[in-house]
Amino acid sequence: MNNRWTDQVVGERMTVDKEFTQDVIDSEFSNQEWNLIMSAVEFEIENPESPADARIVANTEKVATIVPELDDINAQMQAMGGAPGGGSRDRGSGGGGIVDSVKSALGMGGDGGEDEPDQERIDAASELAGRYGEELQAHLESKGRWAEICAVAAQAPTDDGP
Repeated sequence: MNNRWTDQVVGERMTVDKEFTQDVIDSEFSNQEWNLIMSAVEFEIENPESPADARIVANTEKVATIVPELDDINAQMQAMGGAPGGGSRDRGSGGGGIVDSVKSALGMGGDGGEDEPDQERIDAASELAGRYGEELQAHLESKGRWAEICAVAAQAPTDDGP
């Protein structure tokens, strides 16, 4: 995979990051959680040989690996009395109060139920990252750089070995 194109869009990404701030605030993620999510996302260009058909896609395969860290961040934010800058949901990895305790005691919570919120968070993170990729592509197109970036992405990858 050739990701050399990402090195050439650092300035544009900084601009898109600023423009995307409201989307993050409106999401279920705090800014700190979003930064962690973005560290696990790789952006790729599908069909770079044809700029008209090409599009930026978010490879979110690694997002699942950071969900425990997202839970830790959320628990810390909740312990501090909220999640400033977004992430206002009440979904911690710790105990969920008396209702969850009763559900757990009745066998209605616990093992099976904990995977579902994680998948919901993975899906939400993936959807938000996908929107970010769309914004980045739109920005590159508006700056007249899309064809150039696609050409770089279409080049055969070099030996990335040590």
